[in-house]
Amino acid sequence: MTISKDLLDILACPKCKGSITLNETEDGLVCDSCKLLYEIRDGIPIMLIDEAKPIQE
Repeated sequence: MTISKDLLDILACPKCKGSITLNETEDGLVCDSCKLLYEIRDGIPIMLIDEAKPIQE
């Protein structure tokens, strides 16, 4: 299940309040500023800072 464009437009990173983007595999939301990945589980984005995973470049 993919996340709707309307929902993606209103979501923001809970840590920095910046914009987020859908990752390539469409199973998470990425904040490029904080370098965090917020997983999407069963079509629901988990926007908790404590559950975000750091991303490596």
